[in-house]
Amino acid sequence: MRLPRRAALGLLSLLLLLLPAPEAAKKPTPCQRCRGLVDKFNQGLVDTAKKNFGGGNTAWEEKTLSKYESSEIRLLEILEGLCESSDFECNQMLEAQEEHLEAWWLQLKNEYPDLFEWFCVKTLKLCCSPGTYGPDCLACQGGSQRPCSGNGHCSGDGSRQGDGSCRCHVGYQGPLCTDCMDGYFSSLRNETHSVCTACDESCKTCSGPTNRDCGECEVGWVLDEGACVDVDECAAETPPCSAAQFCKNANGSYTCEECDSSCVGCTGEGPENCKECIPGYAREHGQCADVDECSLAEKACVRKNENCYNTPGSYVCVCPDGFEETEDACVPPAEAEATEEESPTQLPAHEDL
Repeated sequence: MRLPRRAALGLLSLLLLLLPAPEAAKKPTPCQRCRGLVDKFNQGLVDTAKKNFGGGNTAWEEKTLSKYESSEIRLLEILEGLCESSDFECNQMLEAQEEHLEAWWLQLKNEYPDLFEWFCVKTLKLCCSPGTYGPDCLACQGGSQRPCSGNGHCSGDGSRQGDGSCRCHVGYQGPLCTDCMDGYFSSLRNETHSVCTACDESCKTCSGPTNRDCGECEVGWVLDEGACVDVDECAAETPPCSAAQFCKNANGSYTCEECDSSCVGCTGEGPENCKECIPGYAREHGQCADVDECSLAEKACVRKNENCYNTPGSYVCVCPDGFEETEDACVPPAEAEATEEESPTQLPAHEDL
């Protein structure tokens, strides 16, 4: 059934509205905008360092450069390069906070050399120092120096948001990310550090790195003489694959692969591993190969003048171009015309008077 054009467009619009917004479309937080402004300011410091100086009278340059280094001219050059003309939010923040930046530049930068800490954390209170979170910039779980024991991310770290809880890295769990998940073991543990290392692939739980250190085997593995070893599912009494497939064992699992198209059942990949050959194929040199029916002693195409063409697994019988096809022969054009001429014309019968 085909939807009317208007209905189809309406359905498409609805689906587009239901799609989640891409990550890039998310608006930056106030803290992120503040950090971005500071990053551009610091880049401006780099770009204007020793600007318009190089070579010549060194004493004069040092004297003049020291003046430019802390001058309002340099500040103005940096401020002019902070925001693109099309970046409304950046320009709005700069306009609202320009006096703060001027005050820091002219009076406070020696006392507070970290512009981000002074501007975004202490003055505007949009961000927190690293390792702290939330409206009051509280220390993250595990402390501000090594939040989450260094094995996770603190929710809201560096912002006025979040709850300070830990989102642990892969392999770690627990409130402070000091415990190991299943599939990992503790390779180092002391008062300050916890390191979890992946178990052998055969282990679900373990106490060390080898397959002999497993506490429990993973699915597809079985304990044998103190070690977890792979189960060969392909050797099972009941094969796990269909009759048209062969089983391929893998560590902890298996796959079912399709037999070659020339096979009726198989034990592996390719025509050499067929159990039997499909009609039109026969075993030759250890593999199933196409039978050329057209080259057999017993002719496959029995009509006179008929051509035989071999195909994979079969053959076709075709009359040559220009030949007339009949039930039992392919008749050449000249013979067909002669046959038509020799046929007597039937005259209507006359009744005797």
